[in-house]
Amino acid sequence: MPFGTIFRRVILMVLDSVGIGEMPDADRYGDQGSDTLGHLFAHRPLHVPNLRRYGIANIKPVALPPVAAPEGAFGRAAIASAGKDTTTGHWEIAGIITETPFPTYPNGFPPDIIEAFERAIGRRVLGNKPASGTEIIQELGEEHLRTGCPIVYTSADSVFQIAAHEEVIPREELYRMCEIARRLFHGPHRVGRVIARPFVGTPGNFRRTEGRRDYAVDPPSPTLLDLLKASGWETVAVGKTGSIFNHRGFTREIPAGNNMASIEGTLHAMRETETGVIFVNLVDFDMLYGHRNDVEGYARALEAFDARLPEIEARLRPDDLLLLTADHGCDPTTPSTDHSREYVPILAYGRRVRRGVNLGIRRSLADIGQTIAENFGLRLPAGESFLGEIKADPPDS
Repeated sequence: MPFGTIFRRVILMVLDSVGIGEMPDADRYGDQGSDTLGHLFAHRPLHVPNLRRYGIANIKPVALPPVAAPEGAFGRAAIASAGKDTTTGHWEIAGIITETPFPTYPNGFPPDIIEAFERAIGRRVLGNKPASGTEIIQELGEEHLRTGCPIVYTSADSVFQIAAHEEVIPREELYRMCEIARRLFHGPHRVGRVIARPFVGTPGNFRRTEGRRDYAVDPPSPTLLDLLKASGWETVAVGKTGSIFNHRGFTREIPAGNNMASIEGTLHAMRETETGVIFVNLVDFDMLYGHRNDVEGYARALEAFDARLPEIEARLRPDDLLLLTADHGCDPTTPSTDHSREYVPILAYGRRVRRGVNLGIRRSLADIGQTIAENFGLRLPAGESFLGEIKADPPDS
């Protein structure tokens, strides 16, 4: 381990959409009053003893008493980039500030794009509008079965999604269609992600499978992961993290389709990774509960995650750093089903972390990446490191 490296491994877990209160510019995004965690804690008492002892309730007032002596460092970060989507949030964590937001399509995709896509795949499409993924397959699934036309839809995010029944359009053909779409979306139509959404079942009982595949754009400049990999450190992606960076900058990827699978993947990575960064995305908070305004489901998912934290702690080495954060909000208690422009929590835990440190309000998610970069002797173009604030002095090993 190079001289000056405080933490030999960093386990960075992004709790997708677990925001912690509206940002000052939330009104520009239609997100006034959004507070994902605050409203969940107000919904009912949440049993999250491990997050609480790390300091989750010390970040800002919520309907949960703070602890007198948190075992971790705690704070929250603003999003400096324009936008409130998954790609923007993860890229900012890794050191890239997105100045121009990815395009969105509240009225569906323009005719020239759709016509070019239809010509390229040799089929017409159904839908072409913003929609819930589960609802649009119920609405158009029967017609899709009859015609063989794929279902195209978007959301408030910068996404071009293609849904197809696996017995009508096999997964590999669906993936090929997504690759075609990815090549078509460039310039002003450079969407953040093209997403394959396979489903199965019969009319009235369609359900999506875990064959989802994301096709992202390349980050415009080197990220934290690129620098770490080039410097010889291990970089492991768990869950959909790899696809968010278009599979760039990672030495290994562990696929996982839901929170519990991602936690199992994290534990597996911790067994087999000696040094570097394990970068995890926990997708269920956003995909299953935030976008569906399922308040109780979101609350249960947080409790289920909290219950698995002792297993992760048991695998932590004395020189490990566990970082928990998010990429944006998605308040399930508001009428909107879209992401929300919120601060995100930061919790740092480990034997070498100074306990009870209040990191305050960080100006950018890039502060997380800069902290990791400094730990490994690197430097990002954006972000202010808080490594000096959290490291125990001398190291508590």
